[in-house]
Amino acid sequence: MSPMNKAPEPVRLLVDNDTGIDDALALAYLCACEHVQLEAVTSTPGNVDADRVAANNRALLELCGRGEVPVYIGARQPLQIPLVTTEETHGPQGVGYAQLPEPAGTTEDQDAVDVWVRAAREHPGELTALLCAPLTNFALALRREPRLPWLLKRVVIMGGAFYYQGNTTPTAEWNVHVDPHAAAEVFAAYDRAAAQGLPDEQLPILCPLEQTERFEMQPSFLTELAAAAGCAEPELVRAEDGEGTTSTASNPLVRYLSDALRFYFEFHRAYDQGYIAHVHDYCAAGIAVGTLDYATRPASVAVETESQLLFGTTVADFRGLWGRPANARVLSANDPAAGFAELRMKLAALARGLNAPTGRAGID
Repeated sequence: MSPMNKAPEPVRLLVDNDTGIDDALALAYLCACEHVQLEAVTSTPGNVDADRVAANNRALLELCGRGEVPVYIGARQPLQIPLVTTEETHGPQGVGYAQLPEPAGTTEDQDAVDVWVRAAREHPGELTALLCAPLTNFALALRREPRLPWLLKRVVIMGGAFYYQGNTTPTAEWNVHVDPHAAAEVFAAYDRAAAQGLPDEQLPILCPLEQTERFEMQPSFLTELAAAAGCAEPELVRAEDGEGTTSTASNPLVRYLSDALRFYFEFHRAYDQGYIAHVHDYCAAGIAVGTLDYATRPASVAVETESQLLFGTTVADFRGLWGRPANARVLSANDPAAGFAELRMKLAALARGLNAPTGRAGID
């Protein structure tokens, strides 16, 4: 695996998400990373509708002291099929039992797709893209600017499953299944780019379920986080608690994350996975900003959009049987224990100093 950089290089980051419990955890983590400049957060419909996603993003950014980061909305529906949201997984508002005041800031008027294209053109080779949602906005941006693969420094995508049980259908992962036509367009665009000589380091890193589900959070993580954050009382999230029990933690960030994640623990238990939470998007976020160990394998990736049984399934050719160059680097190894230690450290520091000024802004 690539050794984790103990002093990661500065990262200018564009985030596209569908917040979402694990999206919220990842966004809070990114707010806690001093070396990360959050240029913009764009909101894609998925776990909840796009307006709710944007409101969740703005409220969480304000809680984390990053209210200056602009939030945009792009597409409000998948490219070709109706939107299906997943309130049973993430709660009616997308963040489980967590509640925050309605954000003081407003969503920017500019379309998210315009933001992606303008930012990439104005800052070629400088921006990293983290995609933790259906790929609708990114597909539309690639339509508008086919050279986006060359303009972006790095792309990390949470999505797909290869030779592994899906979490939406027997073979399909949620982000891809919500808008498989968008995912198919994205990988087709990187097919063309690879054929034209796109450097390997600019191929997207794809974080599939078989790797992100290794990031299996236990409720004890929240107890440890609260202690590290200096909470006045122990934070105990127990399987025997009544459903919907809410946190009384003295720290607002710990309380928010605890209430969000409790819903996620209950969801995983309801589907016979145990009282745990798979925090997929944190895995992708840590890779995007250079704080997690990982390894990848090159592959040619395609998405099934015709078959009724396999709709939304991602297929990877690791052996070159299709005779195509690799259009992605598929995550093949990671280190969850080190990843959770990193997450706890960064979130605890953020929780202890929420009112500290940051002095950072978005795209200039």
